[in-house]
Amino acid sequence: MIGLVLAAGAGRRLRPYTDTLPKALVPVDGDTTIMDISLRNLAAAGLTDVTIVVGYCAGAVEERVSAFQEKYGVKISLVHNDKAEEWNNAYSLWLARDHFAQGALMVNGDTVHPVSVEQTLLENRGPSILLAIDNLKKLADEEMKTVFRADGQLAKITKLMDPAEAFGEYIGANIIEASAASALADALKTTFERDPNLYYEDGFQEYANRGGEVRAATIGEVSWVEVDNHEDLAKARDIACHY
Repeated sequence: MIGLVLAAGAGRRLRPYTDTLPKALVPVDGDTTIMDISLRNLAAAGLTDVTIVVGYCAGAVEERVSAFQEKYGVKISLVHNDKAEEWNNAYSLWLARDHFAQGALMVNGDTVHPVSVEQTLLENRGPSILLAIDNLKKLADEEMKTVFRADGQLAKITKLMDPAEAFGEYIGANIIEASAASALADALKTTFERDPNLYYEDGFQEYANRGGEVRAATIGEVSWVEVDNHEDLAKARDIACHY
């Protein structure tokens, strides 16, 4: 199993920080970036082969690969998304299909969370796809919300849902088992070919609709944030220093 980081997005709502950097390289604790936290967590969880999907300002990540490898004891492979500023991240994840074919613990490159999230996912391995879910947070319109059936299978994952109907928020971390990789890749391809602006979570929905197993691992009381804007960045800086 490898670690996988999706870090191709432009992060326009974080300008001027992202004028010359991808969102994943925005500092959140001194010189520590979101990417540092992702790599540190994956390494601490025993995942030392890491693939990073890059796109916007990819050169800034390329320049730091050697330093990241030395600092965290990981081996990094880069996958280049040539449509990162045009298409959404269903395509980004599909581009990494040859890498997640060996199984992957994947994290979004804009999510700041402690290593307990990776540990929770690894402790609950078994389903084809396992999603890290915060079922304690009060939800609003922007969150990636989820509903699971009584048997634990994913019924719905979307932002377009009444928060009152949701079980919890998908926090941008998951395990893709090798056994699921081929079918997921096909579901992702169907998803971005239908609409290149769709999310990889829409690919998870397609996979589940086809009968693929997608289940939840609840993360408990955890301080975390998806960094989309300056308010999120301020929160990330408040919590990252405590990890």
